[in-house]
Amino acid sequence: MISLTDSQKIGMGLTGFSVFFLFFGMMLFFDKALLAIGNILFVSGLSFVIGLERTFRFFFQRHKVKATSFFLGGVFVVLIGWPIIGVVLEIYGFFLLFRGFFPVAVGFIRRIPVLGSLLSLPGISTLVDKIGESNTMV
Repeated sequence: MISLTDSQKIGMGLTGFSVFFLFFGMMLFFDKALLAIGNILFVSGLSFVIGLERTFRFFFQRHKVKATSFFLGGVFVVLIGWPIIGVVLEIYGFFLLFRGFFPVAVGFIRRIPVLGSLLSLPGISTLVDKIGESNTMV
């Protein structure tokens, strides 16, 4: 079992609530208030989970400038009131930021009994294999 500190538990809770608010905000036709709350909770939850210094270093690495600008620019655009454009920018920035994590996530999901068999279906397996390759998403 993985032991978590109290601040990491709080961060996991904040990140979980952020996923809920982002999903619910998109389901309610891109409600800007819910999306803004979800964005703020995601960034603060990430900061609680990995720490402020590591969060800052993660976002502001030299080779991640483009990804960070798209992601944080999308958060800003949602906050000023253009939720659809902001979410599109955030999604693109999110995929650029976390593309190194996708092969690990795909490998983990493939070991889960029901989800692993779903990922081996003919149409889905080619897409998952493409996503699971490291450093191929640009």
